[in-house]
Amino acid sequence: MTTEERRKHVLEKLNSAVNPISASSLASVFNVSRQIIVGDIALLRAQGYDINSTPRGYLIEKNTGDGLIKTIICKHDLSLTEKELNACVDFGCKVINVIIEHPIYGQLTGELMISSRYDVKQFIDKVNTDKVHSLSELTNDFHIHTLKCPNEEAFNKLCNELDSLGILVNE
Repeated sequence: MTTEERRKHVLEKLNSAVNPISASSLASVFNVSRQIIVGDIALLRAQGYDINSTPRGYLIEKNTGDGLIKTIICKHDLSLTEKELNACVDFGCKVINVIIEHPIYGQLTGELMISSRYDVKQFIDKVNTDKVHSLSELTNDFHIHTLKCPNEEAFNKLCNELDSLGILVNE
């Protein structure tokens, strides 16, 4: 298989995937190194393909046209991250990303694509296993989430829940 054929097949796999696919999984399928897949993804992005990198792997977001895109501003330490994310998914909202406003680098965004309690558990397990720091630690725990919510009612209920947890920053 040529490199061009492999990239075509990688793209097909990502287009048909419901969940993120890790570079290691793709490498195993195509019998190449993980680094080769990372390079393939970079080249596909350069060709204009909108491939998201999440903590669980690569994903091409399917735009179904349903739902509302909303943002929320939050402030909490790492100990409340699981509660925050679970509240989001419990109200049917997908946590697309986390954004911070860094004083030197400007806006920094981390893709999350979290839409279920399973995704939340995987994310929290990775944070705990890898002992990593959150982006919000750079901004005294302030951060923004972009959400995709099923409707205005779900978004309002989520905001009420986050407010009761002391997480939501009211503008």
